[in-house]
Amino acid sequence: MNLWDLIARADARALAASGLACLDRCLPPDPEGEGPEPLRPLWASCEDGTAWAARLAAARETVAALDPPAGPGGGEVPGAFLARIRATLDAAPETFEAGPLRVWADAGSLLSLEVHRRADQPPVPDAPAAGATAPEEAPESGERETLELLRIGSAGAEADAGPLVAGELRRQCELLEILAETSGSPGSGAGMRRALDHSTEGRRVLRAVMSRRARNQA
Repeated sequence: MNLWDLIARADARALAASGLACLDRCLPPDPEGEGPEPLRPLWASCEDGTAWAARLAAARETVAALDPPAGPGGGEVPGAFLARIRATLDAAPETFEAGPLRVWADAGSLLSLEVHRRADQPPVPDAPAAGATAPEEAPESGERETLELLRIGSAGAEADAGPLVAGELRRQCELLEILAETSGSPGSGAGMRRALDHSTEGRRVLRAVMSRRARNQA
């Protein structure tokens, strides 16, 4: 099943976790490497929506206070997208219902794929230094169409995808599949923990790539 179909069929639990995971993977790391993960408390609400609105408000405040990465541990791509990550988090519905959460998860999916697509591309000579923010522009229509083709499983789009965006596409599908398998079962909590671990590994991969990229530019 392709990613578009998985999002279309997911319940509120899976949609909340999917949208949250996409943003979580793309956030720049704490400059000191010691701060808590800003979105981690919100994961606790994904299982059944308990305190979702309150934790969402707290997460928005925390992410709004983040500074762009200022050293080789961040990389320019997550920093450049920070304003759009904030905007997507601000657009998250405060009601824990499948309809509005599906719209939000869809937006988070596209944004995360775009971040990974940009990270797949070599830096251009006039790219901003690590820690500086580039204009946070929405993707051009051609790029959005390419990402949409990836999500519906177009063979041509998949063949042209770089390793990071291909890995992110697979990761989003796997997370939704994990949660679909455990929906409404006694093991649903374990399923959510597996989804969190799965997303955390994806975040580690992207941050490692961006750290290496920033060091090469230094």
